[in-house]
Amino acid sequence: MNDRVVDFSQGSRSNLRDVINKQLLIFLEAKNYEAAKTLLIPVASVDIAEAIADLPKTMQIIAFRLLKKQEAIEVYKYLDKATQQSLIEDFKDTEAVEIINNMSPDERVKLLDELPPQLVRNLVAQLTPQEREFNALLLGYAANTAGRIMTPEYIYVKENITVTEAQTKIRNLANEIEVAYYIYVTDDSKKLRGTLSLKDLIIANPETIISEIMTTNIIYAYTNTDQEEVAKLIQRYDLIALPIVDQDENLLGVVTVDDVIDILEAEATEDIYKMGAIEAAEEDENYFKLGFYKVTKKRIPWLLILLVTNSVTVFLMSNFEEVLEEVVTLAFFTPLLIDAGGNVGAQSSTVIIRGLSTDELRDKKPFPIIIKELITGGLLGIILAIFVIVLIFLLLGKLEIGLTVGFSLIAITIIAATTGAALPFLFKKMGFDPALMSAPFITTVVDILGIFVYFTIAKFILNI
Repeated sequence: MNDRVVDFSQGSRSNLRDVINKQLLIFLEAKNYEAAKTLLIPVASVDIAEAIADLPKTMQIIAFRLLKKQEAIEVYKYLDKATQQSLIEDFKDTEAVEIINNMSPDERVKLLDELPPQLVRNLVAQLTPQEREFNALLLGYAANTAGRIMTPEYIYVKENITVTEAQTKIRNLANEIEVAYYIYVTDDSKKLRGTLSLKDLIIANPETIISEIMTTNIIYAYTNTDQEEVAKLIQRYDLIALPIVDQDENLLGVVTVDDVIDILEAEATEDIYKMGAIEAAEEDENYFKLGFYKVTKKRIPWLLILLVTNSVTVFLMSNFEEVLEEVVTLAFFTPLLIDAGGNVGAQSSTVIIRGLSTDELRDKKPFPIIIKELITGGLLGIILAIFVIVLIFLLLGKLEIGLTVGFSLIAITIIAATTGAALPFLFKKMGFDPALMSAPFITTVVDILGIFVYFTIAKFILNI
């Protein structure tokens, strides 16, 4: 067959990935491995990882083995967890050991957490003594804490050495450990004392003592700090890395900004799933690659809960049967009212949940926020009510029906806005994730209250 050349200079990154994947698949199916190798030479590691992940499983291991050793190690860390697991189970022992020994400790722990226990024992037994020590250290901390996600590979210098000595140490370690923008400064017992930028280290007088040029105003987190709080600290203070210390403030590791990006993405995805009444996907789990059984399993629990809860509206409507028999027209406006209430409630809950998750409401008391939403709901209800009353009068000529629907709409939007604002605060106070107060749940609560309010107002205005 004729080898086709891929032009990397044009098109978006997504188009580039599609081209690479399709071309790679063609070469592998034709067993033209040299062409496949050539294709991947100018491609970034992250794009190679995505191309391999999209291949059929039988071809993933073949494509991976076409890469040079260092490139393979780099590509492996960008693969999603499912592909990493699939590949490592197919690797020869030497390949697997080479990969996991060269992974960063925090990434390795994430991978080993997902693998079968027997395979984990075999792999850990073949780690270098230092990597085995790192592994044990991170596994000693609870999941989703700073201690579990930190990397123990970092550069630090002691406060009582000179700039020249510090530069020499960094130069000697640069090939083994990635040099960050910040250098951490400790005392002789490894207690964190300060930080130092590379710029300050380079321009300082060679004989200056580190303690004279370091910054002592340090932002740090403890090993048991929740990973989401770690991410917020890095985001708030615009850091590249955050030092992690134990209760005695001894430096144990750092969390870097690339880890934080992953955390923020995972937390946002989890909240969005919860707000859609879907069980959150596991870390690095691609929802769109799950089978029918897993997808159904994630969605059915909340749907069953909402179905049972919604059945209350049927019970309520049956109690107002005489009202419906007297004025059948009322039934026509039921969807309009509960939909309007659900929409207002969903809007209120969305802004409150977002405010709680981003700390915008950190220093604000719930009561004024809830009152503000209540008033906003009332104003929205009045505007919608005027429109509905006029519309019903023009179409049906029944002012009393219009007033019933209009007043009900005002009451329902007030209830919806108040409920949508209050429930996330209540859940947070109870120690639950506010995102559990999702739009579907708020809508269901408002539906129940709305039906009751609607028919109660109808009985009063229509004198039934």
